Amino acid sequence: MSGSRGRSEGDFRALVVEDDLTIGTAVIDQLAESGLPARLSHSIEEARALLAAKDFELLVVDAEFSGGDGMGLLMDAGVTDRSTAVIVLSTDGDAKAASRAFDRGAFGYVVKPFVAAELAIAILAARKRRENEMLQKNALARLEEMVRARSGDAWNYVYQLEQAERELKSLQEETIRRLSIAAEFRDDETPRHIERMTRYCALLAERLGEAPERCELIRTASALHDVGKIAIPDQILMKPGPLDEDEWHVMKRHCVIGHRILSGSTTGLLSLAAEIALTHHERVDGNGYPNGLRGDEIPLAGRIAAVADVFDALTSDKVYRKALPISQAVEIMKEGRGTQFDSDILDAFLAERARILGIKERYADLPHREEANELSALVAEG
Repeated sequence: MSGSRGRSEGDFRALVVEDDLTIGTAVIDQLAESGLPARLSHSIEEARALLAAKDFELLVVDAEFSGGDGMGLLMDAGVTDRSTAVIVLSTDGDAKAASRAFDRGAFGYVVKPFVAAELAIAILAARKRRENEMLQKNALARLEEMVRARSGDAWNYVYQLEQAERELKSLQEETIRRLSIAAEFRDDETPRHIERMTRYCALLAERLGEAPERCELIRTASALHDVGKIAIPDQILMKPGPLDEDEWHVMKRHCVIGHRILSGSTTGLLSLAAEIALTHHERVDGNGYPNGLRGDEIPLAGRIAAVADVFDALTSDKVYRKALPISQAVEIMKEGRGTQFDSDILDAFLAERARILGIKERYADLPHREEANELSALVAEG
């Protein structure tokens, strides 16, 4: 059986329930790359027995399992109490089908056929969410124990609970950081594009009167605006010239792919990241993509990201052109007032031009060798 050679029953940390050997083997291999030795099961009965006998960190299950009810496994022991993270594989890409899976406790929903990167990110997100929930569960258990014992250490336990919440926030931000690094590897962007663009977003949100907590949330979430580019072929993503019509159609899919990767989370941070990924190429005149939204139909965070992203794109070197002078980039953006860009947000951008340029100077691109070293260091840290 794939993934089980030379291992004892106790070695396995993940269970894959899939009746298609090719897909099951691919999932096993991806889990191995993620550091999770996994067992492949072709039987619902066997899978149910394994779940009852052992605590698995992750369960990947085929919703349309031919030999039984794959979704029914989500209600088994170890799954409903969130000690086992669940990713559902399905051929049904309808949002209602995904919603039903999430209602049953799934942490991720991957539509077949899928690319390896999409599954890898679903695995990462599911494991991080499980880690978050286990931290919170343990903190609450400690607090409940204190209440039962009527201990005099109440304030100490409250502090521990607050510390656990801070750790959860840190873990969420770490997930965002790692996913943004993955996207940078597939694009011609430098590591500092993310630093600049996200700070532009936070600055514009502040200028528009958003609360400090919301500005920080937008800064963190906007780092994943282009995460969908990990699924775009290299010959399109790195083409040193204009894209033809067919290539441009493929490129525009990165918004929907990014939204699909990030959506379904119960956390406000990843939900906002999904919203930004989907809408940062919409235009207020309705001529943007992928959905042709108009005006206030585009969420505020998406309209903010559109201004920040275009400015950084115009003033940065690309594989197909050199960076434009600041003055020329600003004039181009002014021409898009009320058509490509929200007028209020563009006005906020122009009013904060000095601070925008300060961010651009502080996080200026490094020489190519230094950029490569910086990106390598970021990956090594991960």
